[in-house]
Amino acid sequence: MTEQTTSPAVPGALKGVRILDLTRILAGPFCTQMLGDLGADVIKVERLGRGDDTRHWGPNYIQDSDGNDTGESAYFVSANRNKRSVAIDIATPDGADLIRGLAEKCDVLVENYKVGGLAKYGLGYDELSAANPKLVYCSITGFGQTGPYAGRAGYDFLIQGMGGVMSLTGEPDGAPMKTGVAISDVMCGMYAATAILAALRHRDLTGQGQHIDLSLLDTQVAWLINQGLNYLTTGDVPRRLGNAHPNIVPYQAFEAQDGYIILGVGNDDQFRRFCDFAGLNGVADDARFATNNARVVNRDALMDLIEPCIRKQTVRYWLDGLEDRGVPCGPVNDLAQVFADPQVAHREMVVDLPHAPDPRVTVRQMASPLKLSRTPVAYRRSAPGLGQHTDEVLAEVLGLDRQAIEALKAKSVID
Repeated sequence: MTEQTTSPAVPGALKGVRILDLTRILAGPFCTQMLGDLGADVIKVERLGRGDDTRHWGPNYIQDSDGNDTGESAYFVSANRNKRSVAIDIATPDGADLIRGLAEKCDVLVENYKVGGLAKYGLGYDELSAANPKLVYCSITGFGQTGPYAGRAGYDFLIQGMGGVMSLTGEPDGAPMKTGVAISDVMCGMYAATAILAALRHRDLTGQGQHIDLSLLDTQVAWLINQGLNYLTTGDVPRRLGNAHPNIVPYQAFEAQDGYIILGVGNDDQFRRFCDFAGLNGVADDARFATNNARVVNRDALMDLIEPCIRKQTVRYWLDGLEDRGVPCGPVNDLAQVFADPQVAHREMVVDLPHAPDPRVTVRQMASPLKLSRTPVAYRRSAPGLGQHTDEVLAEVLGLDRQAIEALKAKSVID
């Protein structure tokens, strides 16, 4: 676990890049948090009064120094560090003008409004790029800017179902199952960050910005990976296999005497070593199981041999014995075990940050997995309070004086 409150001496890779973040919930905020971790100045625009919906997605709220809920949920904090929050009512003419002014001073704008949602305020790509031709404008929607579903709202759970991953997740005879985290949102955010970096590279070479049209459904389909290609290659619809693998056997979770282990046999030599340790004499020489292709075909017969064998011994017995023999295996950890794991601790995957609205409070967060030798990730600030930086950003970026800022507050344009 590391504790960090200021930037390291080495600047982040994206130092000098300013991002206008008009996103809410998870896919967009996760994207912009990644870019903020890499050194970008991220200005998060939120609604007056309520802010990002996920601020209120509790229970599990950050508590202040007196033990009271701060109003920032753990969900919100998980995707909004390294950002400055400004509260602006973009539905007002003055609020829209502020966004236009900020967009002229920014390198990137990221938004996840419904298709056409910002254009009605004069804040679409065409309008903003006319004033700032170098602007990289990333739109994240459920279904993309075009097509028969373009006008629909998209949510992670819905996309997991429509995009096929739920049909692949769960026990063979059970109901389709979503993943335990919002993986469609997270993966879309990662694709968005990649696209933005590519667009910035193009802009630096040519001086031209561009519009990035990214959808949850498109990215969900893209990361079907081998299962998608299994179908496209054969025309056979993959079925749910529980924890088993469609192309490698044995490669799944098994119940031991006191818990579960994951056995990941990646080749025939590993399978032979597993059989030797497990006392499954002759199994590795059986023509039904001697090769991975044969094991896939004869999966059920092999499971009838392996499952009762593994149930006879403890988790520790299998982990120690198989690791010594170079057979890939591991435990099925709960989150307490994950964060207590010595490898996770060594890799400093938990970071302590002072809570932005109340620095006396320390907030534990998952750290970035990005390990860059010359431009390391910097944890400059925890997730901001709603509108915490409105005055600061408007004065710094747009040059507004105190009188102009107070006038906007009096008109309920900003908070």
